[in-house]
Amino acid sequence: MNQLTVIGLGAADFEQMQMGVYKKIKAAKNLYVRTDDHPVLQDLKQEGIEFKSFDEIYIKHGSFGPVYEEIATQLIEAVKVEDVMYAVPGHPLVAEQTVQHLIEADRQGKINLVIEGGQSFLDPIFGALKIDPIEGFQLLDGTSMSMHDVNMRQHILIAQVYDTFSASEVKLTLMEKYRDDYPVTIVTAAGSTQEQLRTVPLYELDQAAEINNLTTVYVPPVTSDEDALRDWTTFRQIIAKLRGPNGCPWDQKQTHESLKKYLLEEAHEFLAAVDAEDDFAMVEELGDVLLQVFLHAQIGEDNGYFTLEEVLASISEKMIRRHPHVFGDVAVEDADAVVANWEAIKRAEKGEVDEPLLQGEYRPDSALQTSFNYQKKAATVGFDWPNVEDAWAKFAEEWQEFREEITNGEATSRMDEFGDVLFTLVNLARFYKISPEEAMLHANEKFARRFNFVENRVKNSGKEFSDFTLDELDAFWDEAKRLEKGE
Repeated sequence: MNQLTVIGLGAADFEQMQMGVYKKIKAAKNLYVRTDDHPVLQDLKQEGIEFKSFDEIYIKHGSFGPVYEEIATQLIEAVKVEDVMYAVPGHPLVAEQTVQHLIEADRQGKINLVIEGGQSFLDPIFGALKIDPIEGFQLLDGTSMSMHDVNMRQHILIAQVYDTFSASEVKLTLMEKYRDDYPVTIVTAAGSTQEQLRTVPLYELDQAAEINNLTTVYVPPVTSDEDALRDWTTFRQIIAKLRGPNGCPWDQKQTHESLKKYLLEEAHEFLAAVDAEDDFAMVEELGDVLLQVFLHAQIGEDNGYFTLEEVLASISEKMIRRHPHVFGDVAVEDADAVVANWEAIKRAEKGEVDEPLLQGEYRPDSALQTSFNYQKKAATVGFDWPNVEDAWAKFAEEWQEFREEITNGEATSRMDEFGDVLFTLVNLARFYKISPEEAMLHANEKFARRFNFVENRVKNSGKEFSDFTLDELDAFWDEAKRLEKGE
C-alpha cells in the first residue's frame, strides 16, 4: 500500500521553517498543499519546488465542511496510485480538519498514513502574547464555535478567523457572553517578520483590516465577576460566597425547609409573568427560581449530602433515559405516545408493581394540584369518563346535590358536597387540558389587579369604601376590565 505523508509547513515564514521539514518537502515527488496562501510556499516556488494546491475546491462550496471532505477524498484517491506528501499550514494535528478525515480513513484501513512534524501556530502565538498555557487555555474553531464552548476564565485562542464575515460571526458569538467593549487581541502572522498584534474592543473585531488566513483572535480570561455575569461558574461562586464564612447571615442560616415557601412564591411569580406575556419579567423571575435551585444545591453541598453536579447528572440521565425516541432508536407517533412511553419507563425504573397507584401524587401545598394528579393517574388505568359530556353531567349532578345540601343539609355535608363540586371542576379542567392550579393563580392575580384599581379609584375620590354603593364599586371593576381589554 502506498504511503500518504502529512507534514506541517509551520506557522510563519520561510526563515522559521524547520530544516527537517524543508528537506522532506524538497525530496517529495508528489506534493499537495491545502492552500497556496502561505508565506513559506512563495519561497518554495522560487526554489523550483512544484506542488498542487486545493484552493479551487474552496470556490465550489459554501462552507468548510464539504471542502475538507473533498480534499481528503482526492488525497485518498491519489495515494492509490503512488506515494503522496500533503503539506498543511502549522502542525498537522492542530486545527487541521482535513487531517482528521485522513486519520479516520487510516483507522478504517483505507490508507497508510504517516504524520510528520511542523511548528504549530500556537508556539509563536504564546510568545507574541506572552502567556503561559499552563494557566489554562482553549483553542476554538471560529467557523463552528458556540457560546457554550467558551470558558471565560481561561485564555481563549480562536483560529479559522480569516475574513470579515468569519470575524463577525465570532464577534456575535462572543457578545452572547462578554460585554461589547471587552478587549480582544487580533494576532496576525505570529512569529514572522509580518507579525502584528492589535487590541480592540470586541464590537470592533470585524472592522480590523489585517484579518486574513494567518489571523488568530485572542480573548483574555476575565478577572472579575462583573465581567462574567453570564457564566454559570460566576453564579455558583456568588451563592457559595453568600453561604460561606464571610457571607450573608440570612443566607447562612437557611435550610431546605426554610426555603420551601420561597421556591413556591418564585414559581408563582414566574407563572404570573408568563400569563402577562412579559419577557423581561420572565427573565427576572426565572433568575429568582434559579436562585432557589442553586441555594438548595449549595446547602446540599455544605452539608455533605449532594452537589450541583449530582443534580445535573440525575436530571440529564433521566432525560436521556426517558426519551429513547430522541436519544435511542424507539419510534413514537405523537405526544400521547411519548407520555405513555414516559410512564412505562418510569414504572419500570421504580418497580411500582405493588405500589398504590396514587402514591406520590399528593401535594401538601396544593389541594387543587393533588386533585388533578389523582384524576390524571387514575385515568392511566381507564378509571375515567369516556368523554367530556359525561364529565359535564357529573358536574351538574354534584352541583344539584350541593344546592340541596345548602337548603336542607348541615355544615359538614355542605362542605363535603362543595368538595365534590370542586373535584368535578378539576376533572373538567383536565379534559380541556387546563391546569387548575395555574387557572386559580391567574384568577387570584386578576382579582388582586382589578381590586387594586377599585381601591385606587376610591382613594383618589377622597372618600371611604362605605361611601360607595355596591353598584358604584362594581362600575369601577367594569372600568378596570375595559382598560385591560384596551376598550
